[in-house]
Amino acid sequence: MLRALHIRDFVIVDRTEVEFGPGFTVFSGETGAGKSILIDALALALGERADASVLREGAERAEVSAVFDVPPDLRDWLAQHELDTESLVLRRLVDGQGRSKGFVNGVPATLTQLRELGEKLVDIHGQHAHQSLLKADSQRELLDGHGGHGELRRAVAEAWRAWRDVARRLEAVERDAESLQQERERLQWQADELGRLGLAAGEWDTLQAEHSRLAHAQSLIDGSAQALAALEDSDDAAYGRLAAAAHRIGQLAGHDAALAPVAESLESARIALQEAISDLNSYQNRLELDPRRLQEVEQRMQAVFDTARKFRLQPEELPQRLEELQARLDTLQDASDLQALRARADAARKAYDGAAAALSRARRKAARSLAETVTQAMQTLAMGGGRFEIELGPAEPGPAGADAIEFRVAGHAGATPRALAKVASGGELARISLALSVIASRAARVPTLIFDEVDSGVGGAVAEVVGRLLRELGSLHQVLCVTHLPQVAACGNVHFRVGKEQRDGRAVSTVAPLDRGGRVDEIARMLGGIEITPTTRKHAREMLGSH
Repeated sequence: MLRALHIRDFVIVDRTEVEFGPGFTVFSGETGAGKSILIDALALALGERADASVLREGAERAEVSAVFDVPPDLRDWLAQHELDTESLVLRRLVDGQGRSKGFVNGVPATLTQLRELGEKLVDIHGQHAHQSLLKADSQRELLDGHGGHGELRRAVAEAWRAWRDVARRLEAVERDAESLQQERERLQWQADELGRLGLAAGEWDTLQAEHSRLAHAQSLIDGSAQALAALEDSDDAAYGRLAAAAHRIGQLAGHDAALAPVAESLESARIALQEAISDLNSYQNRLELDPRRLQEVEQRMQAVFDTARKFRLQPEELPQRLEELQARLDTLQDASDLQALRARADAARKAYDGAAAALSRARRKAARSLAETVTQAMQTLAMGGGRFEIELGPAEPGPAGADAIEFRVAGHAGATPRALAKVASGGELARISLALSVIASRAARVPTLIFDEVDSGVGGAVAEVVGRLLRELGSLHQVLCVTHLPQVAACGNVHFRVGKEQRDGRAVSTVAPLDRGGRVDEIARMLGGIEITPTTRKHAREMLGSH
């Protein structure tokens, strides 16, 4: 869960540090004080895009750090990236030109990495969530999130890609069958030409080396014989003179130890020369003139040269070109086999249909569960007798399946459920959205849930129900909520007040934890406005006492 948030020079925040604990934490304050700025700052640390507008006026850079406990499922990720697995600190810097840098445990990180971590750490429900609820994609995502359909969705997406890939190949083959046949014939001729040459990888270098040796065989024989004569066979041979010198210095070293290193060097030189003479003798014994082999090598090299010119390649590149031609021919052969390709397309379509059908079955089961739970919640959210339904119908196949998903609602008893976008008022939509967010979040895998003024549009007894729902959710997850409702604030386990004050002629946001007395005053302010009366304080104490 989130342990601490450090903010510096962000929007109207000068410098603040907030420590968090488990349960349900609320943030309240006057409009414009910067309550949602805390959420925006956290989103920045989690990889949200940023520009220079996030800097506090007059500051050179903004800085946000978020400290988390490490969830067990993230330890492998951190270990793979060679990061400390005992703590998790996400840090983000933004300068005056809008350039940003990200860090994970002090190590530079990309925005993609920050987002990847953020998706496993925090789920943020924004204050406009009820508007996105009208979109079909959002409804599908919410249903799949409630049902835990992640693995099924991935299987459908993979099957979709496989099916579309082979279907596109089939379409291309059927459309370009004649041109593919012409290309295959051209490539086959080239492959046959190179196949007849049969030049192996590395053979060209071997041919060049052998040709050089055969062409200069007489010079090699004469030269090695002359060298052997100078080293060993002549009366004044180098080996005999070196051996005599080594022997003499060795004797003298017995009288003066200062000559010992010289004696050792001469002995090493004698041994090395002896080995060189032995190797040169062996080499000379292997050398022979072979005009016939020289002719064969020259003919082979000429054939390679001729083919290389024909293909406009270097001789050593011919084997690689043959491999490329064979690979392309194999692909064209697969492509030209229409019957086999059609069978693969049919199999891929069946695999997709199977995966999509499994996802549809899971969605229908989750739809019944979610609809029943939301309907129950509606009865406590001033929509007594109302009913929530999720209708699934057929849709064009796609990477997210083949289901058309529509949320429907009946606002009161006896009404026929209709599409959410057509019948729900703004207040009803906000309440249904909140119920869906809370219900779907119960099964969330992330440890921290954030609700940013999602309770807008509700009040009175409904607001108290909302507060209790969030407090109940706080027993399963760490829940942070920005709210303007006293009924919701009174349900928090921890309460922070966000304020705004003037410093050096500019507005600065402040965040302070509230004790019991501070909570009474803040909830009284939320109840009665700027002037706090004994009556509003009494009411605030009663609200806190009920929790």
